[in-house]
Amino acid sequence: MSIADNIKSLKKETEAIKVKLIAVSKIKPAADLQEAYDAGQRLFGENMVQEMVEKQTQLPQDIEWHLIGHLQTNKVKYIAPFVSLIQSVDSIKLLQEIDKQALKNKRVIDCLLQIYIADEETKYGLGFDEAIELLRSEEFAALKNIRIRGLMGIATNTDSEKQIKEEYYELKTFFDGIKVSFFRKEDSFDTLSMGMSSDYKIAIEQGSNMVRLGSTIFGSRAKKTV
Repeated sequence: MSIADNIKSLKKETEAIKVKLIAVSKIKPAADLQEAYDAGQRLFGENMVQEMVEKQTQLPQDIEWHLIGHLQTNKVKYIAPFVSLIQSVDSIKLLQEIDKQALKNKRVIDCLLQIYIADEETKYGLGFDEAIELLRSEEFAALKNIRIRGLMGIATNTDSEKQIKEEYYELKTFFDGIKVSFFRKEDSFDTLSMGMSSDYKIAIEQGSNMVRLGSTIFGSRAKKTV
């Protein structure tokens, strides 16, 4: 199936249950993104700041760009003028820098706290206790140009559906608790980003309302050539 066919099929599947579809376009050429755009896709996720900045200048300006990869504080300034959602916030230091750059650009930047749920040392994210500590901190209370929209998590890369299901269940339970404890009066805390091409159906079953799909849309990722 073509990229356009994949988009149409996935949109039919996700829109009916009010799940937002993020097209993960890392390493893909702008032409592939344009094909997805022409099929109606407007939300795109990139892992690398430089790649996002380059594509943002080449593609239609109504695209909503999501940064989904690990973000270094010294790179925030490059995406602050246009990024729609930073999904991978994993420290108060990073939030403070996003707040600083958002103020410079006279905007409020939406963010998700990335929560560490995988049984792998290679994944980034806040532990459950660390996320609560961050939200209770005076440093967080002082930030005026960021808005926490919800949580993001990446499950363990495993063939065990049981383990993936349990990890997503734990994150959904934590999301519900955080909403009640810290964002009860804020309708904007509404996003739980869980699920990639290999496990998005499990994630949706466990309560995800945003999925990040790459190969399901664009096909298997080709290695970047030098």
